[in-house]
Amino acid sequence: MPGNSFGQAFRFTTWGESHGPEIGCVIDGVPPRLALTEADIQYWLDRRRPGQSRFTTQRREPDAVKIVSGVFEGVTTGTPIGLIIENKDQRSHDYSEIAEKFRPSHADYTYWKKYGVRDYRGGGRASARETAMRVAAGAVARKVIGDSITIRGALIQIGDQRVDRSVWDWDEIEQNPFWCPDEKTAKRWGETLEAVRKDGLSLGAVIEVVASGVPVGLGDPVYDKLDGDLAKAMMTINAVKGVEIGAGFSVASMTGEQNADEIRSGRGRKIRFLSNNAGGVLGGLSTGQDIVVRFAVKPTSSIPRSVRTIDVRGRNTEIATKGRHDPCVGIRAVPVGEAMMACVLADHMLRHRAQCG
Repeated sequence: MPGNSFGQAFRFTTWGESHGPEIGCVIDGVPPRLALTEADIQYWLDRRRPGQSRFTTQRREPDAVKIVSGVFEGVTTGTPIGLIIENKDQRSHDYSEIAEKFRPSHADYTYWKKYGVRDYRGGGRASARETAMRVAAGAVARKVIGDSITIRGALIQIGDQRVDRSVWDWDEIEQNPFWCPDEKTAKRWGETLEAVRKDGLSLGAVIEVVASGVPVGLGDPVYDKLDGDLAKAMMTINAVKGVEIGAGFSVASMTGEQNADEIRSGRGRKIRFLSNNAGGVLGGLSTGQDIVVRFAVKPTSSIPRSVRTIDVRGRNTEIATKGRHDPCVGIRAVPVGEAMMACVLADHMLRHRAQCG
């Protein structure tokens, strides 16, 4: 099946199924002599790991990563880096009752029609379990881009409840289970999701990812625009239904004057922008400002409530999905969005270096 790889100069390929024995990835294009250990990768995987609060799936996976190639004596060798994570808590029998039914709003039906084979165990290849390897690849990408670039993600909306941007605090996201930069909103989300979970329902979310310290000029002006690759990266994440760069769709209601990110020259002719509606990208190239990406995640329809569907024989029926599911899948999408941002920036940094020195 094609389409399992992402990136050009920094390129990773993931493999494995949700309920198979292992998941893994191969990362190519990593420069040699970068310090890299399993602990470097494990730190980021632990932030995504399921079962850390009652608001995410209770699947218990240690997500212990193993480096099986491309690293020698703590440094990268320039050869492909192979990473493996063993699945420890599959419980595939949770899905046996839906083997011949299609879950609405999932890829069950389309996957089956395209390939004629369906792995019903939690979505198989298309499961969110695959995203663990994206986070692992993102950890390696962070080594490529270096410490001068900071990538941070936050959950800014659950259902119709948004954060209060006037009290935004990046330090707060590590203090609650939602990656929320607003303490009061985080508490309100907890109450809301507790009720949603008990009712057997789910809610969608919006995630914002910000990269600071990105140099001017990363990207390409036509087909490989930086914002285009970022949009693609976020759209590849499970359950994502829309992406915005900077002001996004709200620019349609602005005038040209309002949308203009005016420019001034300061001391030493240092350039500064007076706003950032562009989200740090103009004409496909980074401006040196913060790169701001938002993406919307749909509510999962893997819920214990009965909904109408069909079976593999085309007969009308109903389905209620058992197993361990998130009342809001957007929570665990935050570190995945950060990882995909890191992979895109690493890719464009290496491509920029190859073309421009």
